[in-house]
Amino acid sequence: MDTSDKTITCRAAIAWAANSTLSIEEVQVEPPKAGEVRIKLASTGICGTDDHAIKGLLSAVFPFIPGHEGAGIVESIGKGVTSVKPGDKVLTLIIPQCRECSSCLHPKGNFCEKQDVLPSSGLMLDGTSRFTCKGKKIYHSFRTSTFTEYTVVSEIAVAKIDDAAPMDKVCLISCEVPTGYGAAVHSAKVTHGSTCVVFGLGGIGSAIVMGCKASGASRIIGVDINEEKFPRARALGVTDCLNPQKLKKPVQQVVMEMTGVGADFAFEAIGLSDTMLAAWDSCHRSYGVCLIVGVAPLNSKLSLDAPMIVSGRTMKGVCLGDYKTRDCIHHLVTDYLQNKINIDLLVTHQLPFDQLHKAFKLYHAGKTIRCILLF
Repeated sequence: MDTSDKTITCRAAIAWAANSTLSIEEVQVEPPKAGEVRIKLASTGICGTDDHAIKGLLSAVFPFIPGHEGAGIVESIGKGVTSVKPGDKVLTLIIPQCRECSSCLHPKGNFCEKQDVLPSSGLMLDGTSRFTCKGKKIYHSFRTSTFTEYTVVSEIAVAKIDDAAPMDKVCLISCEVPTGYGAAVHSAKVTHGSTCVVFGLGGIGSAIVMGCKASGASRIIGVDINEEKFPRARALGVTDCLNPQKLKKPVQQVVMEMTGVGADFAFEAIGLSDTMLAAWDSCHRSYGVCLIVGVAPLNSKLSLDAPMIVSGRTMKGVCLGDYKTRDCIHHLVTDYLQNKINIDLLVTHQLPFDQLHKAFKLYHAGKTIRCILLF
């Protein structure tokens, strides 16, 4: 049956209010408008950014359908869409690529001005929503909303991928892999024989470790307060594991003592001011590079020791590995299919969508690197 011009009723998870338990409801998903794509989701990962939005730590408009790390198949397209067609396998993109704004047109820019993360309006580009539930408007999350069987996204936030891609895992390449792995290999360009320190060994931090190892780092120091993550981190390439809560000195001081001069590259994958400062202070003061990957809570500030900035260290914010999303993300899928990247190592759990609450319990207990929900 052709559903391309019809509203579809399906299951979706809704965050009705900040810090509330997600509720699986029947929602109505309208057909895509001009320049939009409706996708039947196959899988979605649970990313820390989703959890922060649900808790109200990031910009979000309630009630909304969370999720952004999604893989699915195009169900229908709106007027003017040319880059994908019904039946195509695609990834959703939390940062679109409009190819028109100042960021997209700059050789190094990737934080498209049509993004809906900082801040979030919860609406499509035309200022309306495609979701309703019980007669009430439901807002979008980052214009992706992947905790639903069907979603509508802008064409500029869709990446067509290889038909051979396995849809049960490839959703990780929508966010975790470019954000983490890409931060090391593409943004930092970690050098062979270098020393790296990674703050946070969850999903993004684990992908950063993979990127550091792939780049030939000789020493990778992993920092996390959850020691249950250490065995898997070592399997991915971490050479030294530190739990800041068990150290008698500040972690940055311990890193300095371990390395003698500080790390060549430091990555912050938590999103807290304190760990951002610790990462900065762990770098070599002359040539160290500190990459901020974690998204900090609303209204938080970062204060540096101003005189020490002149010594030469670099602090850089990184979003999705600095990749221009529509141009580059599909290449990471190809690399995975050609066994150049093994994203399977990042998947600790796969659960059906109706076990969403179990998945979040595992996430909050620190038992997962990445849990994928399957539709």
